[in-house]
Amino acid sequence: MTRQIFVDTETTGFDFKQGHRIIEFGGIEMIDRKLTGNKLHFYFKPDIEVEAGALAVHGISNEFLADKPVIESKLDEIMQFLQGAELVIHNAAFDVPFLNWELSLQDHNPWGVIEDHCEVLDTLIMARKKHPGQKNSLDALCARYGVSNKHRQLHGALLDAQILAEVYLMMTGGQTDLFAAQAIVQNAHSQAVKPVDLQIAATVKDQLKQVNLRLSNTTCDAHRTYLELLDKKSNSQTLWKHLNQAE
Repeated sequence: MTRQIFVDTETTGFDFKQGHRIIEFGGIEMIDRKLTGNKLHFYFKPDIEVEAGALAVHGISNEFLADKPVIESKLDEIMQFLQGAELVIHNAAFDVPFLNWELSLQDHNPWGVIEDHCEVLDTLIMARKKHPGQKNSLDALCARYGVSNKHRQLHGALLDAQILAEVYLMMTGGQTDLFAAQAIVQNAHSQAVKPVDLQIAATVKDQLKQVNLRLSNTTCDAHRTYLELLDKKSNSQTLWKHLNQAE
C-alpha cells in the first residue's frame, strides 16, 4: 500500500529565518493512486503581521486569522496525519523548512523534523526534469496537463493540494498522449485530409492504444463519446474516420 499526502502551506512571508509563520495548512490523502477523501485543513493565528507580498499571493489577512487557533495547538495532529506517508509537495524546499521551523519553535518537540517521519517528493523537481526549460509552476502544469484551475484566483493550501493531486496523477499516469490526440482531432474538421495527416493519426492511434491500457473503462467510454461528438460536428471529416476506412 502506497500512502501519499499532498501538502501545501501558506505563510506570513517568504523566509522563516525572518520569523515568518505558517498561517494555513492543507493536506489530502491518496492511497494507491486513489484519493480517499481523508484530509486535514487549518488556518492559524500568527504572532507576526502578514507581509504585503504574501497577502497578494494568498489573500489571507491578520483580521481573518484573528479568531483562529495557534499552530502550536495543532502540530501533533498534523504530524500524526503525515507520519509514515510520502509527502508530495510542489516546491518542497519552501514548505518543509517552514514546517520544521514551526516544530523547532515548540518548548517540547518530540517529533524532530519532518524527514524523520516521511519521505518527501518534490513535484517541482520532477516537473523540471520532465519539462526542462519550460515553466513548471502549478498553474503552468495545470495548463500543460489539462487540469482545470479556473477556481484558483489566489493561492490556498487546501485548494492547491487538491490541484497538485490531479496534476501529479497526470504527470505520472502517461496520459499526455491522450491530450495530444485530442488536440489533433479537434482541429481536423478545419483542415483537408492529407497523407501526412494520416501518418500523424496512425501514430496517435498507436499511442491511444497504449494509453487505453492504463485508463478505466469509464474513461475510455467517455473519450469515445467525445470523439463521436467531434466527428458529428465535422460532418464525418475527422482524421480517425478516414484512417479506420483505410484499414
